[in-house]
This record gives sequence, structure tokens and C-alpha cells, in this order.
Amino acid sequence: MPTTTRRRFLGVAAALAAVGILPAGRLLADALAPTQGPSGAPPTGNVTLDCFGADKKPLGTCVEPKVVMTDEAWKAKLSPLSWQVTRHEGTERAYTGPGWDRHDNGLYRCVCCDTALFDSATKFDSGTGWPSFWQPLSKRNVVQSSDTSLFEERTAVSCARCDAHLGHVFDDGPRPTGLRYCMNAVAMKFVAVGAAAG
Repeated sequence: MPTTTRRRFLGVAAALAAVGILPAGRLLADALAPTQGPSGAPPTGNVTLDCFGADKKPLGTCVEPKVVMTDEAWKAKLSPLSWQVTRHEGTERAYTGPGWDRHDNGLYRCVCCDTALFDSATKFDSGTGWPSFWQPLSKRNVVQSSDTSLFEERTAVSCARCDAHLGHVFDDGPRPTGLRYCMNAVAMKFVAVGAAAG
């Protein structure tokens, strides 16, 4: 996109976001990001993750292909709410997400790409109505970034493999970390210990 046209697009998009017509954040980034590589294929690349078995046993580091799909493909793959939350930085209503208060033993995996994100052993009742954890399963598997979409500084959390928006992290959690990873239940799927991850 030529520089002048790009600036004009950004200016219009920012104005629309300011009045609530265009969602801020990832939707704008998606509008600007290429969905195809030079040959017409989606951009490719690899990401190094920490992998875990169905029994929560660490399997060591693994290199996986980055998951990149068009917005239309994500929409076809996910439920409407999961699509809105993970691909457009939405938020489910408190106390409504499936299993928000679950306390079974298992792993929470990305609903988009199956990456292991959180261990039930670090889940706690935050009183917020969203699944809350005091640490991620692996720092490799999540990405933290600045989010100013609500005119305040927050730290967004996303999946390292597919960039799915998961929620936000706050510094009002319990020991030992003092952190509260406040996640959207629809951004994850729970896999009980011993169950297949697929």
C-alpha cells in the first residue's frame, strides 16, 4: 500500500475506532497485515514451544509451524464467540464461559491451534467470573503485549503459535507470582489428564 494511502487509511480507521464504528486493536492490525505471501500462500514460519503430553508430562521444546489462516477460515473453524474473542480481541461476559469455574485436573489448550497454555494446578478462584491462573504453563507458549484499546494501559496475552487473543494479565494475583492471568474460557479448551488433546 503506498505511504500516502496507508496514512489516509490509518487516519480514517483511527477515527472510526474512536467513535466505536471500527473495533480497535487486532481488527485494525488484521486489516493492514498481509493474508498471503508473495506466492499467494499464507505467510509461513516456525515457533519454538514447550510441548506437553495428555498426562501433563513435559515433552521438551518442539518447533511447530506458525498457524496463519484468513479471517474467513477462522470464522468457519470457530464458534461465533470464540472467533470474536480470539481473532478480534473480544471478551466473553463474566460467569458465562464454559467451565469458567472448573476445578478438574488437566490442561487448558488454545481453542484455535491446541497449544498447551495453562495447568489446572495454577488455576484459582479470582471472583471475577473468568478462568484465572497465577502463571502460564510455559512462557514460550504465550506472548504478552501492550493493549491500550480501552484508553488505559493493559497487558494482553495471546497464543504464541496462532496469535489468538486469550485475555489479560494483572498484578493482583496470589502467591507465588502475584499475577492473575484472566483468560476467556471460549479461547481455550480443557483437556482432562489422560484424555486425548485433539
